[in-house]
Amino acid sequence: MRITSRLIISLVVGITLVTFLFARSQVRAEKLGLRNDLERRASILAESIEQSIELLPDRDWRRELQRLVERFGNRERLAGVAVYGLDGRALAITPGLERRFRTSPPPAIEAMASNRGAGAFLGGGSTPMHVYAVPWHRQNLILGALAVYHDASYIEAQSARIWRDAVLRVLVQIVLVVLITLLIVRWSVHGPIARMAQWIKAQRAGQGLPSAVPDEDVFRPIAHEVAQITRSLVAARSAAEEEARLRASADSLWTAERLRVHVKDRLPEGALFVVSNREPYMHMGRDHTTELVVPASGLVTAMEPILLSCGGTWIAHGSGDADRQNVDEHSRLQVPPGEPRYTLRRVWITPEEEQGYYFGFANEGLWPLCHIAYTRPIFRAGDWEHYKNVNQKFAEAVLEEMAGTDEPYLLLQDYHFALLPRMVKRARPDARVSLFWHIPWPNSQVFGICPWQRELLDGLLGADVLGFHIQSHCNYFLETVDKVLEARIDWDHFAVERRGHRTLVRPFPISVSFTEDDAAAPPRNPYLERAQLFQRLGVEAVFLGVGVDRVDYTKGIIERFLAIERFLERYPKYRGQFTFIQIGAPSRTHIPRYAEFMAEVGAEAQRINARFQSGRWKPIVLLNRHHSHQEIVEYYRAADVCLVTSLHDGMNLVAKEFVAARGDEQGALILSRFTGASRELQDALIVNPYDTEEMATAILTALEMDPEERRARMRRMRHVVREHNIYRWAANLIGALAEVRLDQPAIVRPRALRPGAPALREVER
Repeated sequence: MRITSRLIISLVVGITLVTFLFARSQVRAEKLGLRNDLERRASILAESIEQSIELLPDRDWRRELQRLVERFGNRERLAGVAVYGLDGRALAITPGLERRFRTSPPPAIEAMASNRGAGAFLGGGSTPMHVYAVPWHRQNLILGALAVYHDASYIEAQSARIWRDAVLRVLVQIVLVVLITLLIVRWSVHGPIARMAQWIKAQRAGQGLPSAVPDEDVFRPIAHEVAQITRSLVAARSAAEEEARLRASADSLWTAERLRVHVKDRLPEGALFVVSNREPYMHMGRDHTTELVVPASGLVTAMEPILLSCGGTWIAHGSGDADRQNVDEHSRLQVPPGEPRYTLRRVWITPEEEQGYYFGFANEGLWPLCHIAYTRPIFRAGDWEHYKNVNQKFAEAVLEEMAGTDEPYLLLQDYHFALLPRMVKRARPDARVSLFWHIPWPNSQVFGICPWQRELLDGLLGADVLGFHIQSHCNYFLETVDKVLEARIDWDHFAVERRGHRTLVRPFPISVSFTEDDAAAPPRNPYLERAQLFQRLGVEAVFLGVGVDRVDYTKGIIERFLAIERFLERYPKYRGQFTFIQIGAPSRTHIPRYAEFMAEVGAEAQRINARFQSGRWKPIVLLNRHHSHQEIVEYYRAADVCLVTSLHDGMNLVAKEFVAARGDEQGALILSRFTGASRELQDALIVNPYDTEEMATAILTALEMDPEERRARMRRMRHVVREHNIYRWAANLIGALAEVRLDQPAIVRPRALRPGAPALREVER
């Protein structure tokens, strides 16, 4: 109540002061206007009477003069008229003025002396007067002065009325302001604060996250910060409860908190470094503003929970057009925004380097080579040079970030950095280096297509731990090394020894962050959510299928569409009922094959729709844009069936994301046998994406499956994803790194770490 009282008192004082200043200004202006008007009228009247006096006859002029004076004395606000001689005595004067103005007043004296009119306001007496005097003449001689007297009391009365109105207005305003202030405080301050207090109290009591958070503009920053704190408290409480439950039940589930403790026990503070081409946050210019974008990437989905749990530094290509304007002088920034957990270090490469290293060698060469999806890999010498140079740039950035850290842990990601392990290991033999290959590894005959296979293999064998999704990829890698390089293959321990360095080759099936948020959330109605999605898309249907992919020729999107076409041919009762929504994020459109494939996907969807579409129903809805994770989860939770039909995939996290999103234990997963995920999610409907008939049958099976069987399958798949989540993946990888023995020569610490730095170049020679 003290705040309310202070607010009301402040408003009352402020209103009173402002009203006083305005009233004072108004009174002064009003007085000035009335006085000027009075003087103007007085001068006109005086000159008119003076002309009449001059026309009086010579004989008996004194009596006529008195009669004239008395006649003009009966006008409104005119107190009287007096005529004075040169000696200052009144020659004629209006009755009632004799006692006060028997002799000439100062304006009359001034008028006679200057031979022009003069006026003044006179005080004293009971009534304020205004006097205006002009000289009067006869035969061009000044014989005296004519004075016109006006009652000026009305001016003061008008000023008093203004002050009175101002005071009344202030009183009314104060009453209204007090009432309005009390209402505003009650509705806009007390209410939101009370709701916020209740909200915080609920969090303190562990009652979940209510939605009634104050959203008024003035409270939005506070609400945002309180929400962040509350989420942290809820997450900490959930982690503690989960850890306690796991300890009580001797469960082996890995959580973010368990991973944090695990890493803290094994790694020095700030010793974790991650390198990837794709950055977790990018800044993009949008209409003269900067927008923070989270790129659509399975790698980002998998890796960020690790950095959020353990901290460290993520080194990545700064690809956003506003990235340079949002880093410090060392190309660093703290992320996530608003609640920093780790450091993002951006590496800058030229457009020519990006074209050669990323679009060229990595995605026109290594990507089709490893996926064996019947797209011819393209290898150019110029692209190879860019690939080497960009790996060199990243090596220098990594060594800069590692400076001052003893025995750092480096997690390199994917096929973009095959040369990086050797570069870093030569400069920092005390570093524990791993590289995880997120795509498949082909057999040795296929990999032999690459002209620089020896250099790539040698670079990869600079790592202490080399990870793949599944065991068969590890086997293919060891077979490739055995055929290409002079190295000792330890098949018993799946390791390679080359140049006195030992590299462990292990399968680490990557996964997603599995949470139990649905357990605390209110029950959802998938039928209602499905209807809302259809309404939003302008489609009328009953059953919903969903696919989520980058528009990539390895994902089997066209094969998926052909299976849907065949399904509708064989089972016409589902026409008008089953709609498949393909969320297709545009990808690598600079590469001609990807641009062609995007056009092929759109054309195939249009062809099938043209064949079957009727009314507001159509079989395929193609959403060809990037979607946030929250948007995609809506489709996961509403879908009857999710199709993952990759022609060749290292793991495919979409399958695991779909399973993790189905807290209701509903929905069916159709999964390609050529994905790494099919080794783990064996309760999915496993299909050959090249077999259109088999996939059409699988769609029918998914839609008509017994609800109890569907629930049992989803429950078992969720158990697998829950047990083998991203935290277990990271713990296994970091655990394998921690066990590596560093029997290496003395550490070489380069001093110059800028691009082309002599120290690093010398180490490589």
